[in-house]
Amino acid sequence: MSEEIVIYTDGGCLGNPGPGGWGCVILDGENENRLSGGEAQTTNNRMELSAAINALDAVVKNPQWVSKKICVYSDSQYVKNGITSWINNWKKNGWRTAAKKPVLNKELWLALDELYNQLNIEWKWVKGHAGFKYNEICDQLCKSEMSKF
Repeated sequence: MSEEIVIYTDGGCLGNPGPGGWGCVILDGENENRLSGGEAQTTNNRMELSAAINALDAVVKNPQWVSKKICVYSDSQYVKNGITSWINNWKKNGWRTAAKKPVLNKELWLALDELYNQLNIEWKWVKGHAGFKYNEICDQLCKSEMSKF
């Protein structure tokens, strides 16, 4: 088993809001673990967050993974920048944006932050729909989930 867990995540929506899906691939050096889910009425950002939350939740629940370095690849600047930068100001400002509006998807950000603080995570952005194998797999998982609604 690898010293590092690599995760790819993606979320999407048909319409925004509309039927949505999320997918993730967790690579532990030996296995390729795929997870996915969806909602009948949701937004793209909620699905992007759900992909990251479900992937990290799986890591936390696996005793062989939880102590390893985690590298998360997301094609969502919203997720990457939100958890690594924006969230600090949101907390300081009582969960308000720089424009003084309530932060959208606060409950998902709280869940992601809780998982983030339990793990050693490096976040990386990857361009979506650019031929990266595991990002494309995540995209297909999303589409498969969306088609169920």
